[in-house]
Amino acid sequence: MASAVMKRASSTLLGGLRQSSAAARTYASLSVGTDIVSAGPNISLQKARSWDEGVSSKFSTTPLKDIFKGKKIVIFGLPGAYTGVCSQQHVPSYKNNIDKFKTKGIDSVICVALNDPYVLNGWAEKLQAKDAIEFYGDFDGSFHKSLELTKDLSGALLGHRSERWSAYVEDGLVKVLNVEEAPSDFKVSGGEVILGQI
Repeated sequence: MASAVMKRASSTLLGGLRQSSAAARTYASLSVGTDIVSAGPNISLQKARSWDEGVSSKFSTTPLKDIFKGKKIVIFGLPGAYTGVCSQQHVPSYKNNIDKFKTKGIDSVICVALNDPYVLNGWAEKLQAKDAIEFYGDFDGSFHKSLELTKDLSGALLGHRSERWSAYVEDGLVKVLNVEEAPSDFKVSGGEVILGQI
């Protein structure tokens, strides 16, 4: 039944990505002033790496506090590796501005997606962005769920993924937050926009 409803709601790929804003999004868990570490207690992300690196590290993960505490971080989330807007616009908007972020005192620019760290590693290498941006996998979606930033993109054959978003975070506290109205949009979450907000 739910599947039939979803099929009717997303008759085209674009329709699947641009679900009606009537499906209320409150972002109760993430807003300006939120402590991103407290919002996701006990959550860790998986730094992009090769399979061999995963094995040698015993499949280690990185706790949120190690990523955010005591640092100035720009983080952006996107629906997934190797997808259109993500590859052609979103990641390049940060990669091409990395020197400007560093000039503003940003310690790290981070990309996070609901992918495993091995896929993200291959994608980062393909985009030649690994030296500029840190890529982290949220393989089970727990990070994005804790922030209420997940979206069902089954209409585009992606399943449950992340909203397209960006944030500026100081010592774990969200100072700036931008969330696109639809994951196919690229209006407020790009590198140029958040540079002007820091």
